Amino acid sequence: MTPGLSTSRDLNPGAGTRSGLPENLPMRLDHLSYAAGPDGLAGTAQRLGKLLGRDFVDGGVHPRFGTRNMTLGLAGDTYIEVVEVLDHPASDKAPFGQAVRARSALGGGWLGWVVAVGDISRVEKRLGRTAVKGNRHRPDGTELTWKQIGVNGLIADPQLPFFVHWESPRHLHPGAGADQDYSLACLEIAGDPHRVSEWLGESVESPLEDIKVEWVAPHGTPGVLAVQVQTPAGLVRI
Repeated sequence: MTPGLSTSRDLNPGAGTRSGLPENLPMRLDHLSYAAGPDGLAGTAQRLGKLLGRDFVDGGVHPRFGTRNMTLGLAGDTYIEVVEVLDHPASDKAPFGQAVRARSALGGGWLGWVVAVGDISRVEKRLGRTAVKGNRHRPDGTELTWKQIGVNGLIADPQLPFFVHWESPRHLHPGAGADQDYSLACLEIAGDPHRVSEWLGESVESPLEDIKVEWVAPHGTPGVLAVQVQTPAGLVRI
């Protein structure tokens, strides 16, 4: 399958809600989260950036979750984030902070994958819970806002993605304006595509139809095993 997103599924910056995301936008892969290891946020981001041949940028603090991140934009309005937990009360209360802390305590690594939706109320109804607000301030003071839901599902079963609905304009998305020579080529997931489809409420092929996915029977904890990124220097597996 062709890496990235097809033209037909590109976001339309002038349509739909005030965020620029039409409410009937199909589910799509939004980003991948990697929990910082013992070398911390900057060290982990530098290590991954060296492998990929590009630097991560400071994404800022998530005050509601007690975390902060650094991001690397990819083609197709996707990105990779490296995230670390802060010594902050929010990190003990917010599920996302708890998830990051737990993964980092195991040495860091892939935390999970995230699906963007145009209408998060449909996900709220299906899961029977309410989305939480998220925000972060970039170093230049720009605020990004969104809603997310499903992190508790990720904690219970790491093969499952969580969902995000961006409220900020498209041009502020971490993947906007990314170097198109860098794109997501393949996800390696230990898990069951049927289980993930049940969680999504539709076939797992929907948000991942333009990205190759290798499903591996889990031997231990399921979840994202590795990510392959196409770079100008060739394919890089992390």
